[in-house]
Formats: sequence, structure tokens, C-alpha cells
Amino acid sequence: MKKDIKAPVAEKQPKELEIHGDVRTDNYFWMRLTDEQKNATQKDKQTQKVYDYLDAENKYFDDVMGYTQQFQEDLFQEMKGRIKEDDESVPYKKNGYFYITRYEKGQQYPIYSRKKGNLEAEEEILFNVNNEAKGFDYFQLGGLNVSEDNKLAAFATDTVSRRQYFIRIKNLETGKIYKDIIENTTGGSVWANDNKTLFYTKKDPVTLRSSKIYKHTLGSDASLDELVYEEGDETFGTFVYKTKSNKYLVIGSYNTVSTEYRVLEADNPDGEFRVIQPRERDLEYEIAHFENDFYIKTNKDGATNFKLMKTPENKTGKENWVDVIPHREDTLLEDFSIFKEYLVLEERNEGLIKIRIKRWDGADDYYLPFGEETYTASVYNNPEFDTDVFRYSYNSMTTPNSVIDFNMKDKTKDVKKEQEVLGGKFDKNNYISKRLWVPARDGKKVALSIVHHKDTKIDKNTPILQYAYGSYGYTVSDGFSTTRLSLLDRGFVFALAHIRGGEYLGREWYEDGKMLNKKNTFTDFIDCSKYLIDNGYTSPEHLYAMGGSAGGLLMGAVVNMNPELYNGIIAAVPFVDVISTMLDDSIPLTTGEYDEWGNPNVKEYYDYIKSYSPYDQVEAKKYPNMLVTTGLHDSQVQYWEPAKWVAKLRELKTDNNLLLLHTNMEAGHGGASGRFDALKETAREYTFFLALEDKLEK
Repeated sequence: MKKDIKAPVAEKQPKELEIHGDVRTDNYFWMRLTDEQKNATQKDKQTQKVYDYLDAENKYFDDVMGYTQQFQEDLFQEMKGRIKEDDESVPYKKNGYFYITRYEKGQQYPIYSRKKGNLEAEEEILFNVNNEAKGFDYFQLGGLNVSEDNKLAAFATDTVSRRQYFIRIKNLETGKIYKDIIENTTGGSVWANDNKTLFYTKKDPVTLRSSKIYKHTLGSDASLDELVYEEGDETFGTFVYKTKSNKYLVIGSYNTVSTEYRVLEADNPDGEFRVIQPRERDLEYEIAHFENDFYIKTNKDGATNFKLMKTPENKTGKENWVDVIPHREDTLLEDFSIFKEYLVLEERNEGLIKIRIKRWDGADDYYLPFGEETYTASVYNNPEFDTDVFRYSYNSMTTPNSVIDFNMKDKTKDVKKEQEVLGGKFDKNNYISKRLWVPARDGKKVALSIVHHKDTKIDKNTPILQYAYGSYGYTVSDGFSTTRLSLLDRGFVFALAHIRGGEYLGREWYEDGKMLNKKNTFTDFIDCSKYLIDNGYTSPEHLYAMGGSAGGLLMGAVVNMNPELYNGIIAAVPFVDVISTMLDDSIPLTTGEYDEWGNPNVKEYYDYIKSYSPYDQVEAKKYPNMLVTTGLHDSQVQYWEPAKWVAKLRELKTDNNLLLLHTNMEAGHGGASGRFDALKETAREYTFFLALEDKLEK
């Protein structure tokens, strides 16, 4: 790997930032551009300077990694070769039609279609996204929503990767796309039962907060749309959907610790929404409708791991709620699905998902059996209500994904689809996975799920890629990956650390890794790394780490705290300038994050966040080899955070290790939109690790 090429040096323009009597000097604040500057036809001097810097970093990346280009292409072809290119989803039935998503060989994007009545019927193509995407560097079609009479489809498109969608409407009988264009939405919408009224969520154009629900009438100009609900609390977002029963339209409001729901009969779109239960600090609930009741998953009454309650649909205040599934200290209630005769529960116990099936009449109550030590399972798309069959998916680190229909009455299962791994080399029996329980420094036990090829020798020379996320209560599942095989087949071990900040061990696991407990997330990851080293699984010369977004913050924190543990790090779209972002409520998503990270306008939180914020904690010391990635149009983590971080690291680090920044100038937080372009990004990242490990030859 070439290290003698001269790296870009960012210009320093000191800017003093003061709050709580503390002054921070940001030499690279100038890298921040507004959307107007980025989108301007004629770039001003400052905009051009930022583009020139990002281009210089991309060129530096290309120069340093140029010798790996052929390997990256070979790796991409290897990954692509495992994919069934002409694949299609398992059809699901809704309102008399079977819906299918399929891909054609060589095409980047899906084709959405349906068949009326049965699978032998003629295919009706709703959208061929490959045609829609022509001429765009980035294209995303989402929010597909068919009216009750099956004649109209609302759909949403994003051509920038800023997650600001246009909603349009297509007549599925004629193929005509109406002139109605609704701008700056989340992409989500729902039809009322009159087949002409569409409710949707609009975003604040600056902060991108989902703040308003509008009502649109088919054929009218969007400027005439009626504002139905506005979320006045800047820490909340809002959304709209319809209950599975089709009886109610629902407006939800949410922040990190509180929720609130409003409902309106879907047959009466011009009526007034009514509140289920007014919002209260630290009261969270979700609703589903069944017969004459609302079923409510909630943390009411100190139910930290949530419980299921119900209330009459005409008496919805919390004083009327009664327990259906009581709270359990050792089991997290993640989700529930309602069928005519059955209740299906998704529960997490000791880190593993359990699927529980319970008849409403009490005649049956049982769990599905899963045999592996670690796995992931989830209830699939089940829009049908009056059925004995529900669909779920199952996979593990060694077992490809299966979609399974389970008959809740006779307890038989029908495997509708098993993920094919092409190329002729994959055999699940060649891979080994297990869970290790790592003692954290405060006595807690952290689960570390590992997978490797059975022929990989485990010792201090074994390369390990350790991955984690650790925020927002999100649990990264122990799932299968066809791309990961390219690492495992080259002798890497993959280790997934279920650190605090996620909900792997229940809601308290999340609470113990946020706000003023956030550092537990970082120390858990570091303790897992030290465990792998101290127990002979690897050594610092062969240990690598990766995380994205809030997981990129994790990477930034651990390399400041213990850089000596790792040979290489990838921080993807990393949230690293935590103080500055959380102090600026004009930046997208900031206000809704106060209950995750703390509000630094309060000195206690300012001091704590500053003590771990990666950008603020960069020091003159040695850092591992690092690749940092970002997208110019990222709406979740603005591109300037990783760009500034890299510039400051370059200025202060005392080693000769690699420091690379790669900016996707056409994409945002999720990277490339096409399935093959996304594979190329993965091939580039894996090449970075394999090059450091000198394993490009295979």
C-alpha cells in the first residue's frame, strides 16, 4: 500500500465557538456549506474551495489505493457472482392481489409488479425502477401505497439522496401519472377509504424534521392541500399510516422517550383526528386495532421492557388500559402482530428473538423452535388478517435467509424461499459461529457473536473485523451476509459486539448506553477488543474495527481512547462533531436527538459530550490506519463532520499510518442506490482491510 504520496493539507481558518464560558477553536468550520451553496449553478469562492478539498481527498484516495483497482473489481465480481441476479421476492397477498418485487439480470433496480387473484394470472408491472432511474446518479423509489379500490398508487422518489421525496400518483388501470406533485416529504403516505384522499408527511425544508401532516385530494394542486396536523414540539417528529384493520387512519408523534397517537375513521377523511392518550414525558406506546379495541405496546407503569395492553376504541385514555401480556424483567417485547384468531409476539430474551403464538381464545400459547446458538428471526410482511398462516424470516451468521409460512393451526411450516448463494463454493458447514460473553470493566457481560471459516486458525495472527453500532436502541442482528464471505474465505473472523446503546439485552441495555451513560458504549467495544487480544484470538497488528453513522462515532471515540488496539479502522458516514452539531438546531435532526445524547445547551451535557466527541478529542498521538467515508448529500450526518475530522487528524497525528477520506459526491447517508454500485462500495471497504493484512493475492 502506497504511503509516500503527499496527502492534502486543509487550510486553517480559526473560528472561536463559545458557550458556558468554554471556548473551542474550530480551524475547519469553513468546510460547512448550505444546501443553497451546494445546489447553486455558479459556485461561489467558498463553495469551490470545499469542493476542491473533497476532490483532492478523493484523488489522494485513488492515488494511494490505485494499485488495488483490479483487486477491487475482482472482489466486486466475486460478490456479484454470489447473487441471483434475476431474483424475486416471495409474493404476498393484499386486497385480492399478489405483490412481487423482482430483479432482472444486469439491472440495478427492482421491478414492482402484481397479479390479480392467483399467481398464474397475467403480471401487471407497477414500476420498473430501472426505467425511472435513467439519467440519475442516485435514484430511490419508495412509499409505494395502493388505494383500497386497487386503481391508484402513490409513490415517492428521491434523486438526491437527501431523503426529501416527491410524492406522485399513478393510475394503475391506464398507466397515467397524474400532474399532482407533492414536494419535500418523507415519502410516506396513506389513502383514505374513499380512494381519492391521500394523507402524507411533509418535512421542514431546513431541519428536515417530519413536522406536518397534509391532506391531498386527487387531481388538485398540492398548493391547495389542507394542513391536518402540525407537530409544534421541535423535539418530536410525526408520521401517518392506516391500521391493518383498515378502519383507522393514524397520526403518530414521537421523540426518543415519548409518543402520542391520533386516529380518524378511514371512511371519514374530512373528520377530526382524536388523541388516544396525550403525550407524557417517558410514556411510550404503539397502537394496533382489532375488533372493538386498540392493542397497545407500552412502557406504562414502569414496564421497562414493554408490555401489551388493550383499551376500548371509544375509551382510549391510559386509565382504561388493561394488561394482555404483562411486563417481564427478563424479556423485551419488541413487536406484535394481530390476526383474526391469533396474536403473534416478537420477544427478545438473553439477546435472542423468540416468536410466540397465542390464540385469542386461550386454546394455544407456544414458541417457535429455533436450534442455533445465535440467529435472527422476524415476522415478515403479513397484510392478510383472516388467515391461519403467518410469514416470518430466519437466518444466522452461517445460514442464508429463509422466508417461511407457518400454519398457526396445525403447526406446519412451508419454506417459501431459501436465499441462494451462487458461485458453487458456499457450504454452510464450512463456517462456524458462536457467542462469547465478555466481562466489561463494570462487571456487565457483553455478547460478542463471531463467525469464521472452519479452516481458519485462531491465534494471535488471525485477522478479526470487529463491528458494532450501539445507539438508539437499535440491535444489529446476527444475520447472514453473502459479501462477508469474501472476508471469511480469506481467513478473517467477523465479530459483532452487542454493546450497550442497543437493546440486545433489553431496554435497560439501551438506557445504560445513552445520555450520561454514553461512554459505556465505547468501553464495551474496547473491552471486547481487549478480550479478543488477551485470549489469543488476535493481536493489535491484526485487529480491525468498523462502524457507520452513530457506529462511526463509536469508531472515533475508540481510536481516541485506545488507538493502540487496532491496525485499521473504517468509519462510515461518522457522527464525529457531536458538540457543534447538537448545539446547532438548524442542522437536520438535531432537536430530536436531545434525549439520545443530551442537550449541550445544558452545561452538564456539554461537558460530558465534549469529553468523548471525536472531533474535540483528537490529540497529537499515533492513530491506526483509517478510512473515512461520507456522502455530499447526507441528511443524517452532514459531510463536513468527517471532512473536518480527517483534516484535524492529519494536522495532529504523529504516525505515518494511512488516513483516507472518500466522499461520494452523488449520494447521501445510505451510499449508492443501485444494488451493484452498493456492492462496489463494499468491495472498496473490504479491500482496505485486506490490503492492510496483505491478503490481496487470493
